[in-house]
Amino acid sequence: MIQVKNVKKSFGKHEVIQNMNFSIEAGEIYGFLGPNGAGKTTTMNMLTGLLPLDAGQVYIDGMELSQDHEKIEKIIGYLPEDPQFYPYMTGQEYLTYIGKISRMRAGEIQERNNSLLHLVDLIEAGDRRIGGYSRGMRQRLGLAVAVYNHPKILFLDEPSSALDPQGRRELLDIILKLKDDNTTVFLSTHILSDVERVCDRIAILHEGIIHLEDSIENLQEQYLQPIYEIQWEGDCTPLKEQLKKAQWLEKIHTDKNRMTLYVKDRKKSQRQIFEAFSKIELPMISMGLKRSTLEDIFVKVVNNK
Repeated sequence: MIQVKNVKKSFGKHEVIQNMNFSIEAGEIYGFLGPNGAGKTTTMNMLTGLLPLDAGQVYIDGMELSQDHEKIEKIIGYLPEDPQFYPYMTGQEYLTYIGKISRMRAGEIQERNNSLLHLVDLIEAGDRRIGGYSRGMRQRLGLAVAVYNHPKILFLDEPSSALDPQGRRELLDIILKLKDDNTTVFLSTHILSDVERVCDRIAILHEGIIHLEDSIENLQEQYLQPIYEIQWEGDCTPLKEQLKKAQWLEKIHTDKNRMTLYVKDRKKSQRQIFEAFSKIELPMISMGLKRSTLEDIFVKVVNNK
């Protein structure tokens, strides 16, 4: 659905995007992550045709961006970080304005307006002036505008950055509904919990370079911290002396009936770990492997690159 090949962008002598490559499948929610200044908005503006590329190619739905820009415009929707409206208009009036620009018939416009106001939970506010809308309401109205023409691909630039937890939850629920309709979503954000909730795959951008791209599940497995958290039936402190000389063990911590094992290589040492446990007479209640959060992965990638 989207292919980005060897894209570069500079402002003066500052190279903002360096030889960028990635692809997005149809119907996928793709999280585009990075710290402030990483080049996320610049990338978004290039993909939507608002900024020219210095080098490289972008293909959207099989069409090359520079050659088929007008055709591509008809199949994409874009929600900027801070959408702007005519504050004297009502939500209904603004959507009607969008429908007229799109040359839709009056009956179609009203039907589409009602459908979208329901989708973004603004039915009751549809006849109120936009100037009195909260930030979350304006963001939801912006999303309605972005999907007005049934786009195949939706670009979202920091859509929930200024919203409270309730507003973010509502916006993410709408994004998931759009995925159910097979809309491809490119989500640029720095809010990692949002990404974990809705995205199929992610890319982490840092200093204009994509350092990592994969599904969240694969990344959590790849960056899984080799830390076992174990609960025993009784005091496990005496076991520390029994285990601390094991070659697979990096560090051990005990606290009454709880034990934390830091191992050197989870996959290589897994059999040795269970062999050691089988020789312990103290009954084990539970054992779990600590999972890395997306925040753990993000910090590790950004700090190591």
